[in-house]
Amino acid sequence: MAAKPKVLVTRRWPAAVEAKMSEIFDTDLNRADRPLGLAEFRDAFRSYDAVLPTVTDKLPAEAFCEAPARVKILANYGVGFSHIDTGSAKDRGIMVTNTPDVLSECTADIAMTLMLMVARRAGEGEREVRDGKWTGWRPTHMIGTRVSGATLGIIGFGRIGQAMAQRAHHGFGMKILVQNRSAIAPEVLARYNAVQVETIEDLLPACDFVSLHCPGGAANRHLINARRLDLMRPGAFLINTARGEVVDEHALSRALWYGTIGGAGLDVFEREPQIPADLLNSDNLVLLPHLGSATRETREAMGFRVFENLVDFFEGRAPRDRVA
Repeated sequence: MAAKPKVLVTRRWPAAVEAKMSEIFDTDLNRADRPLGLAEFRDAFRSYDAVLPTVTDKLPAEAFCEAPARVKILANYGVGFSHIDTGSAKDRGIMVTNTPDVLSECTADIAMTLMLMVARRAGEGEREVRDGKWTGWRPTHMIGTRVSGATLGIIGFGRIGQAMAQRAHHGFGMKILVQNRSAIAPEVLARYNAVQVETIEDLLPACDFVSLHCPGGAANRHLINARRLDLMRPGAFLINTARGEVVDEHALSRALWYGTIGGAGLDVFEREPQIPADLLNSDNLVLLPHLGSATRETREAMGFRVFENLVDFFEGRAPRDRVA
């Protein structure tokens, strides 16, 4: 690269990644670490060769300038990219990349954490202890649901879904059912003794736990709605570490309130960081602040994956993680 490309990092990243970016590129950091608005993104598209958004930066069609933009690549920090209008980016000749592979294990860890917490009422128990309300052990106190040997349904069987199956089947002896938009190779299913079913409607009534690992975006908005929640077993639990828009939060809050499902665990939300009061007030719901990839190792790996995509792009090679 003869001249350093001008790059905008839209939020604070791990220090090691920011240092590497600044060494190779003419890098501007968002030191205030606050979300940028649409007008700021429009300005950035006119002023930078590359913009590096995160999964919570909203880039609808309105964010893209009608006039020719300077930016040539949006190197997204995260695997999901439904927050970017990739059609508008493509129309303006802007490439989009993401960061697959590197966050699968840690996201599956969080999904397992949520499943164990909600099944064993760990959130309720922790609040009881901290509030000084625990009166001691007794045989009928805070009875939960056994996870080992139960049936887990996984919707979306890509890298993260398979990492979840690995933990659930080999760690907890769970029976695995899978629903995926395409057929899964028999040898992949065999690793987890998993069975693929045709539809979500086939999967939901057969499971004690349902974990979502499908893409977000308009196609999957409210994939889990009131009708599908009604298909779940009365004591079953829903886990979402995918994208917030996949679950109809109003329908979920009603299902939790009326006890038509046993509970839920959420790491992502439709309008995060805003969470509906009905969800905040649900005792049979575990809430985490989008921690799926939140380990030092994973967040650094995500940043270096972005860095590699940028280097390839500006040196004339095809970035391996191009999505649009």
